[in-house]
Amino acid sequence: MKLWLYAGCLASVLAGCAQKNEHAAVYLTTADEKQLFQSQPVLKPVKDTALVNVRIDTSLQYQEIEGFGAAMTGSSAYVMQQYMTAPKRKALLDELFDAEKGIGINYIRLSIGASDFSLSPYSYDDMPAGERDDSLTHFSLAKDTGALIPVLKEVVAINPSIHIMVTPWSAPAWMKTSDKLEGGSLRPDAYAAYAQYFAKYIQALGAYGIKASSLSVQNEPQYEAAYPTMKMTAPEQLAFIKDHLGPVLHQKGINTEILLFDHNWNSPEYPISILDDSVAGKYVAGAAFHCYEGSVGAMSQVHEAYPNKGLYFTECSGGSWAPDFAGNLKYMVGNLMIGTVNNWSRNVLLWNMALDEHNGPTTNQPGPAGEKINRGCMTCRGVVTVRSDSGTVSRNVEYYALAHFSKYVRPGAKRVASGHPDGLENVAFLNKDGSRVLVVLNTGEKDREFSVQDGNSVYKYVLKGGAVVTLVWK
Repeated sequence: MKLWLYAGCLASVLAGCAQKNEHAAVYLTTADEKQLFQSQPVLKPVKDTALVNVRIDTSLQYQEIEGFGAAMTGSSAYVMQQYMTAPKRKALLDELFDAEKGIGINYIRLSIGASDFSLSPYSYDDMPAGERDDSLTHFSLAKDTGALIPVLKEVVAINPSIHIMVTPWSAPAWMKTSDKLEGGSLRPDAYAAYAQYFAKYIQALGAYGIKASSLSVQNEPQYEAAYPTMKMTAPEQLAFIKDHLGPVLHQKGINTEILLFDHNWNSPEYPISILDDSVAGKYVAGAAFHCYEGSVGAMSQVHEAYPNKGLYFTECSGGSWAPDFAGNLKYMVGNLMIGTVNNWSRNVLLWNMALDEHNGPTTNQPGPAGEKINRGCMTCRGVVTVRSDSGTVSRNVEYYALAHFSKYVRPGAKRVASGHPDGLENVAFLNKDGSRVLVVLNTGEKDREFSVQDGNSVYKYVLKGGAVVTLVWK
């Protein structure tokens, strides 16, 4: 990939060039795709401050950033494991997860059992119809050992400190009112066993050297579908955390953080109602959101109610329903990346890390005549596409949107204050090493000049219409 061939000064921008010469490194993606997170000539500071319209104030610091990334679904791991040779897979994983060789993704999400992007529906304790296993004697991660766990071990080898979030789409069928993985709710008499199920999963994953940093209690708890799903009302989630999950993880010394909700922006009252309970609230690190309904400002509503709790953006998918690169770039960077972080999110996660050229594979299940029927999203797009016939990789708009943040905004960075002129959406960060990062999106069609002031340093830049730029300096 040509992007990583810019060695020399560009490779040492953060380490030396910018610090000594006060230059700002520039990385650009344009709406016409002629520049794709491409390095540009460095900016030299100017003395003219008359046109400054983006002022950076590193003394005004907000939330700490944990990372940027996407979901390593069963399907994502499968296409990497099955369609790629070991050297090709290693090159792709380096490009995705190594901050020096690639874009430095440092946060991924896993499904606990199957999601709609697994090859088949399953849990880690499936039982014959009518049978239970409250002691979890039959618990096993065996179905993940073919592709998911081997790929995860490679990822952890590249980035040992990667943040891993885990999320169930469904409890085992025997724990549910529907007696199947699809739909239904958690049976009250299964709450205790389900809490133990989570603990066993985290411990079993850890035995492979894969640490679950955070856990959301249920993916999209307000939704049921013909693939693994489970409804869970706010009062049900409160009771489960307060009386079962929280105490069990605490008793076992498991420090995986618990996240609430993990659903759309249109229901901020769901996590707030759980945080209102002081006992449940003490077990909870924060609340997670998806993009499919509502508006991003809902995250700030939760922050205003509980400013000491974290906020997380954990899923949004692009797809073939929106093929326009320019429109996707504007939405993803403006709403999902800049928008969520400016509304207190500590992370940004997109949906599938990788899919094949058919937007799959998705979960398939037997139909009435025994035929296989695909379930779930048939038009969702991965961050990258891996061809099933050759293992060739193509990078989608999601890849470049992530790169503008994940490459240089490192874990532990703080969001800091920045000016917000109309039409120039932006967010600024201060890394722990003292480097500053500013990401700017020109939402208009015409080129826009802007000036950035950070202390005594001023940088001027002309940003093309619809383009995104990341500036990095010390």
